[in-house]
Amino acid sequence: MDADQTLMTLIDRVAQRDELALKALYDLTSGKLYGLALRVLGKNEWAEDALQDSFLQIWRNAPDYRASLSPPMAWLGLIVRSRSLDLLRRRKADREHLRDEIDDDMADTLAGDSPNPMDTSLASQQAWALHQCLGRLENKQREVVSLAYLRDLSHGELSEQLKLPLGTVKTWIRRGLDQLRICMARFA
Repeated sequence: MDADQTLMTLIDRVAQRDELALKALYDLTSGKLYGLALRVLGKNEWAEDALQDSFLQIWRNAPDYRASLSPPMAWLGLIVRSRSLDLLRRRKADREHLRDEIDDDMADTLAGDSPNPMDTSLASQQAWALHQCLGRLENKQREVVSLAYLRDLSHGELSEQLKLPLGTVKTWIRRGLDQLRICMARFA
């Protein structure tokens, strides 16, 4: 059985409230998911909290998982990312003024939206690859994916802001992420 199939089977068992399946799912995925939480949050303790919250949400939401809509690690990763961002918002609420100062400094530092050759050479290989892959998306998909992930807008907020049906927004995001995953695999 391949890795995706194993994870889908475990998620199905978790949906049936199989605690051993949740433990097995945790054992198989917690390392990668913890890494994702740590990248978002930057602190070990916060990443541990986010991972714990994520597995509680996985326990609750496993019956809603649809393999036809998302690979299992992508679904798990979205939950961890969402929980991490929620935790980050809660933890950083009292430091709002610092974020504003950093935003102002960044606006002064960055001359424009498009990277110049020096920016590209200084950027990590992965960031450069992501930029290349985003450039290959259709304009509408790139806009929706960018708004969803860089500005952290929900599907509903995107639908309202872009005046598009919710289903269209979800489809564009899913297709855009599929294309990004395939493109990024070439750079790995």
